[in-house]
Amino acid sequence: MLQAATEALLMIFTPDRMLFLVLGTLIGVVVGALPGLGGVVGMSLLLPFIFGMDTFDGVALMMGMIAVVHTADTFPSVLLGAPGSAGSQATIMDGYPLARQGQAARALAAAFTSSLLGGIIGAFTLFMLLNIARPLVLLLTSPRLFMLGLFGLATVGVLVRGSALTGVLSALAGLLLGAVGASVTGGVYRYTFDSIYLFDGVPLAIIALALFAIPEIIDLLISGEAVSKDGRGGKLRGGMLRGVRDAFGNKFLVTRSAVLGTAVGMIPGLGSSVVDWLAYGVAERTTRGEKNFGDGDIRGVIAPESANNAKEGGALVPTLLFGIPGSATNAILMGGLLLLGIQVGPTMLTTDLNVTLGIVWTLALANVAGTIACFLLVGPIARVTFIPARQFMPFLIVLITIAAYQSSGNWGDIVALLVLGFTSWLMKRAGWPRAPLLIGAVLSGNLERYLSISANRYGTEWLTDPFVMVMAVLCLLMILGGSARTGSKDDEIIEEALDAEAKDE
Repeated sequence: MLQAATEALLMIFTPDRMLFLVLGTLIGVVVGALPGLGGVVGMSLLLPFIFGMDTFDGVALMMGMIAVVHTADTFPSVLLGAPGSAGSQATIMDGYPLARQGQAARALAAAFTSSLLGGIIGAFTLFMLLNIARPLVLLLTSPRLFMLGLFGLATVGVLVRGSALTGVLSALAGLLLGAVGASVTGGVYRYTFDSIYLFDGVPLAIIALALFAIPEIIDLLISGEAVSKDGRGGKLRGGMLRGVRDAFGNKFLVTRSAVLGTAVGMIPGLGSSVVDWLAYGVAERTTRGEKNFGDGDIRGVIAPESANNAKEGGALVPTLLFGIPGSATNAILMGGLLLLGIQVGPTMLTTDLNVTLGIVWTLALANVAGTIACFLLVGPIARVTFIPARQFMPFLIVLITIAAYQSSGNWGDIVALLVLGFTSWLMKRAGWPRAPLLIGAVLSGNLERYLSISANRYGTEWLTDPFVMVMAVLCLLMILGGSARTGSKDDEIIEEALDAEAKDE
């Protein structure tokens, strides 16, 4: 394996293939930095050019784009509070508050350094798992996939700020929103209200933009302030150095989140949806020292960013070895490999082993190239946070509207963006968490599919599976633990209020 890895590196590390790697990296930076696009759009743009290319040239171009999208998507998440892609949702929780405090450069530098380390760890873990991944993936039957998805939903529902009850209710609302349109198990149309636009459901890109971007835009326009409340923009270089030190100072958190990201990425249909939230939740629960999660804790940026880049290594395991795409981006990658004459499956460990190892090397090298490109952009882009909202927001509104319209090319996209955006603004004003709603919408289809397959294939016997029962207990404990945590916080707030009143008297 080591000899084959060395040969694959020599085949990749040539001037023409490095040129394609850099080109794919630059495309990934642009696609990731624009809110609402993500890897699916980027891969769709590349696919027409793949046909007829040399195998390793095509691999370098595609993997360069895939590896970097989840690094560059940090820009809109930190600067604008709008997720650049599904993998950067949790970064908003602390990245955007840091930008509001004038520490955008610090947050971006910490995120890019964590993404680099996470991506390299993910590539190395993928290399180590190649020989043992097959039995691990085969253990994931539909009942177990359903419970893993349910656990991810329960985790997100209670690890956000606010009461556990509102978190769970928000997650259930997300499941209902994800159920709009055609049923994944039959030809039944639900909650469409005779609107043809809703027959295919509401695009996830619109839901993400509406939940996070629109409320922040409304609030900034009302206040007339810039994103950063601290108008001093002269410490960008110092902030970048501090962010790099933050990432290396939390190396254990980076490593743990990267390993978690790789493991969750191996689960088809689940990894890209919840991996950043799981890493964020674990970090919030297990880190020591003073915690300020949700108000600008740099660890709330480091954990999800290292996990979502490492996830790409894990997602390639079922994609390459079984032809089961770990994400929508990897589904298009399979099509690109087919155009290059590569059939994914068991042959990726035998006759096409050099291609598999070439993908591993490209994944690692692209993370390095993408991080360098993003660091070069931190200074000029971070200054956007100091521009008054009334000067910058009209451009951003146009950009988000275009991003929403490209989801399906229907005017209903814009209507859905406005309706969901105003609803999300009301949720923010009322203190309701919006993240569980988004994750519920993302997981709705997979949960329904796995539940239907489990019921049709196993009847009720799957409920007695030890793994299913353990996950059910963990889901229950997660919800009860969240309720207890919320109760203790409420008691602390009441006690602080009483103490303040006593001091006044």
